[in-house]
Amino acid sequence: MKRWLSLLMALCLLLTGCAVGGRTYVPHGGGLAREEGDTSPTSEPTLGGEEQSFSLVYYSDRSLNPLTCTDYTNRTLFSLIYQGLFSVDRSYAAQPVLCREYTVSQDMMAYTFYLNDATFSDGTPVTAQDVAACLTFAKSGQGSVYQGRFFHMVSAVAQGAAVVVTMDTAYEDLPILLDVPIVKAGEINAQQPLGTGPYLLNRTTGGMRLRRTPNWWCQATLPVTASSIPLVQAESNSQIRDQFQFSDVGLVCADPGTDTYADFRSDYELWDCESGIFLYMACNNESEFFQEYKLQSAITFAIDRDTLVEDNYRGFARSATLPASPQSPYYSEGLASRYGYDAEKFSQAVASAGAVGETVRLLVNADDSLRLRVAKAIAEMLTAGGLVVQIVECGSANFLTRLAERNYELYLSQTKLSPNMDLSAFFYVTGTLSYGAMDDLATYSLCLEALANRGNYYNLHQKIMNEGRLIPILFRSYAIYATRGLMTGLTPARDNVFFYTLRNLPGQPNPSEPTGEPTDGTAAGTDGSAPSVTGSIREPQPLGLPRRGPRQDRKAHLVFPKKTERDPQGPAHNVFRNASSRSRPSASWESPQQ
Repeated sequence: MKRWLSLLMALCLLLTGCAVGGRTYVPHGGGLAREEGDTSPTSEPTLGGEEQSFSLVYYSDRSLNPLTCTDYTNRTLFSLIYQGLFSVDRSYAAQPVLCREYTVSQDMMAYTFYLNDATFSDGTPVTAQDVAACLTFAKSGQGSVYQGRFFHMVSAVAQGAAVVVTMDTAYEDLPILLDVPIVKAGEINAQQPLGTGPYLLNRTTGGMRLRRTPNWWCQATLPVTASSIPLVQAESNSQIRDQFQFSDVGLVCADPGTDTYADFRSDYELWDCESGIFLYMACNNESEFFQEYKLQSAITFAIDRDTLVEDNYRGFARSATLPASPQSPYYSEGLASRYGYDAEKFSQAVASAGAVGETVRLLVNADDSLRLRVAKAIAEMLTAGGLVVQIVECGSANFLTRLAERNYELYLSQTKLSPNMDLSAFFYVTGTLSYGAMDDLATYSLCLEALANRGNYYNLHQKIMNEGRLIPILFRSYAIYATRGLMTGLTPARDNVFFYTLRNLPGQPNPSEPTGEPTDGTAAGTDGSAPSVTGSIREPQPLGLPRRGPRQDRKAHLVFPKKTERDPQGPAHNVFRNASSRSRPSASWESPQQ
């Protein structure tokens, strides 16, 4: 049916000259509905219990190790094969998976995780040694894609049946960093290590496939019901697109933020899936221009972010005027509104500073042709405000060198922020993202306060934007295409296309029942699901770490109260209320600076 529909659509496009109303045809599939920034599929549910039949794609010449693989096509498979201590949903809320419960020391620098009775796909039990080995490799192993997020981790050590993670500072949102896939300690460097997920990789005479894990250790309502999923070898983005449109490939992950992206024109449903990739500009604070005219904080008003998203990213990005994902609980819409696009305000600032007609150099990595186009669009916006912009192009090989040389006023770059949106690497004196004299002790101290208590992200972001050290632009998303009606309940999350939560397991507390643990005064969910730990941050919070009593351990059952505005001076009520942090730099799991 998919093939006939695709051929029919192709014929219609030929007859109409591939245009609609005089404009280039833009495929939408009817499955992407945006309302107040949310994306929801429009499919009708498939019949309950009906087994799906479809294929997925993968690159056979690229890594299938979840700890080192950087290819998003192959990583699409991993959420069916592997599990972490936690999974993280679209709202950046941690959901327990391999972790049954945990305790946290009073100073929030030591977490002890107790494991569910989980098994790998071959039936062998998951041990604390496996978890400790994976977290240790994630922090410092060669080729690990998770190194940046664990800069503050001192150690992960097995103690009996538990894993103790020690940090060099107090840490509030550690669980959302612990979606790292767990494999056997002896298979960390294997090309295809075993996992604990609902499917396992299976090589057959007919090729690679995913096969249902027999006697899977847990229960969950999955968006995938197939007992076996053939894997089709990928060669290029256009070949993947063709396999989806003209064969039985049922779901693909694509990146509209690259020039190799291929448009889809078959009948499909479409979801967006945040990638964590952050596009931003920054100033060379030591340049003569900014030393004289002090226009750093005005640059944000010149950038029409929504136009950049629509013109260059096909809508698969979110405008951001603060250096945090708008989907995350660290982003304040109220604060963000103060720094949005205002061309008149920027023009007035340039005129008031006497900088009309002055030249600024914008450094960009020209090997990324899409980013070069974005740089040219930004240059036009700055020019419209009264400046003269000279774009300085260089390649990937010497981009970091050119950044260090500081022969520019502005630069355009991107990185992948950790899930807790840690900005320490920008402002720490030797931070991996600190260029153009961006390091600043006071701002770095605010990074620590924000890690200590998420309410303090408001203060941090306000200082950054008022000083103009960093000019956020957008956060990119992947596009998830699926055959219409194939996937029921698909809710793609960051690095987790087939996101799911576990049903209650024996020995776990029911989130809908009281456990005797203090809460923020909000009731747990009554539908059997864990309440969200996320919430909007709307008001500034006082600075400073809470005073603490003697160090002691508190058992924290996995009952997640709703997030509210934090009072850093309040008592230590639960795992999430009193986290405090004095971190050092956290870089991305992709190249730190591109």
